[in-house]
Amino acid sequence: MKKGTLTQLFFETMTRYADTLPCAYRAKVGGAWQAITHRDAERRSRQQAIGLRELGIQPGDRVAILSETRVEWALADFACLCAQAVDVPIYPTLTTKQIEYILSDSGAVGVFCSTAEQVAKVVEVKTHLPALKHLVAFESAAARPGVTLLGDLEAKGKAAEHRYPHFKEEALAVSPDALATLIYTSGTTGDPKGVMLSHDNIWSNVQAVLQVLDLGDAEQCLAMLPLSHIFERMVDYTLMQAGVIINYAESFDKVAANLGEVHPTIVVSVPRLYEKVYARVLENALSGSAIKRKIFFWAKRVGEQWANHRLAGVSIPPWLAFRRAIADRLVFAKLRARTGGRIRFFVSGSAPLSVEIAKFFFSADLPIIEGYGLTESSPVLTLNPIDRPKLGTVGPVVPGVQLKIASDGEILAKGPNIMKGYYNKPDETKAVFDADGWFCTGDIGELDGDGYLKITDRKKDLLKTAGGKYIAPQPIENQVKLNKFVANAVVLGDKRKFPIILVVPNYEQLEKWAATRGLTAGSHPQLLALADVKAKLEREVMGQLRELAKYEMPKKVVLIENDFTIESGELTPTLKVKRRAVEAHYKAVIDQAYAEADKMAAAIEG
Repeated sequence: MKKGTLTQLFFETMTRYADTLPCAYRAKVGGAWQAITHRDAERRSRQQAIGLRELGIQPGDRVAILSETRVEWALADFACLCAQAVDVPIYPTLTTKQIEYILSDSGAVGVFCSTAEQVAKVVEVKTHLPALKHLVAFESAAARPGVTLLGDLEAKGKAAEHRYPHFKEEALAVSPDALATLIYTSGTTGDPKGVMLSHDNIWSNVQAVLQVLDLGDAEQCLAMLPLSHIFERMVDYTLMQAGVIINYAESFDKVAANLGEVHPTIVVSVPRLYEKVYARVLENALSGSAIKRKIFFWAKRVGEQWANHRLAGVSIPPWLAFRRAIADRLVFAKLRARTGGRIRFFVSGSAPLSVEIAKFFFSADLPIIEGYGLTESSPVLTLNPIDRPKLGTVGPVVPGVQLKIASDGEILAKGPNIMKGYYNKPDETKAVFDADGWFCTGDIGELDGDGYLKITDRKKDLLKTAGGKYIAPQPIENQVKLNKFVANAVVLGDKRKFPIILVVPNYEQLEKWAATRGLTAGSHPQLLALADVKAKLEREVMGQLRELAKYEMPKKVVLIENDFTIESGELTPTLKVKRRAVEAHYKAVIDQAYAEADKMAAAIEG
């Protein structure tokens, strides 16, 4: 099987598109979108790489990147790879203590920092890190003694270029099996582990995905996810090789505005974005006049009928095509306009996407292609084909990858994209491979007759009640989050008699409802304390769950004032809930809820 490297991908791409595309990247600086051409990107990464060599960085040395998603991140990444260093991404949302652990465990000798805030975090712990010699800052405002500015690093590299006449040849000579990056997992159950990914692990995954995705000329992508996560990073490599211009969103909160400015053809995100768009569309429809509501829900029903025909590969009858055309003009065309007007498809990963939301977007000619993978698999294992998607699944395996389902339902994988192991953790590495070399994903799933994979839940997230019944919490949570009064939800109940559900209200909707009932409160806690509000939210939640088996039904709805955040440690940087962190944070509330529910059950039984 052919192998490749990320330096090969970099130089070939920069050469191939230098004269055919207007730019490689675009980023908003000072309120205006600025382009970085392929020649500029190659030059800057080359000069940074030589600058690193001049600082004394040797092949195999670890260099961290502590930054938000921005074009400088991408250039620094290629600089490290071309210098044959191993880069170590670090989320900028991590605490100083967490950053210190990763820098220490990886033995990083250098670190790129985006801002003065990130530099300050590193400076605070630098005395505890004897291996760390070099700090490079992207922004001039981060200048301080002992810190090299990115512009100065590039100038150093430019001045020394004559001493590296074979720089490109040396960069291209790196072995495909050489370590490219150390990516630390989020560490929800202890210290994070450094996932070792080689050049070929990632390169092979890029080539596999390119065989599935339909990427044409003049494509533009809006990028918004953390480059510190392998999902966004591998997507960027893939799009770059295909000649797609990458536009970096200002932030997740500004995605809506950036969509209207960039007019992308491709957007890659996580379910939380699609959930928010869907909730906003529903809210606009429900807050309108009676005729507006009637038109919207008629169009939604027509769209679902049309989508069912399309997804089943059945020809669409003329009467349905006519109705769909009217529905499109009245409703769906407006949604496409709000997302920039040019989107061919979205890609979703990192967490399960509700089938209802996926079908609504499909009805609007905005298909969401769902895939599945892990950091340890570089990351893509499966991906729905654009011409044959199955909603509710994450698609068949990508070329070169093998999957099978173990006797307990766990998904096992093999392929050139599977990691080399966990850095300095041989026992943990051994624990995730079976005797035949299959990687144990920790996810539960099933393959249908066409080879499409459906994920049930994380193996470690499955709840086993005291009565021995297994409950998959994610499908329950996703169903509840479809309700307009719910912002977030977490189902708990492992080793308990029954499950309960923690619910974060959508205050905008809840306050509107309370006002129509003449209910007033001076704060969110006071609002949630009102008996009518509690009863309303309980009815809404339980109304979403009518189809559940009796043992799956939460016996108690617990209202939580504040939504989960990355900063509180309750969400990962890709916005997945850290179930154990939530359970620890709200232990007293949870224990009280179970005590009250037990008393109620005892009273009923007595």
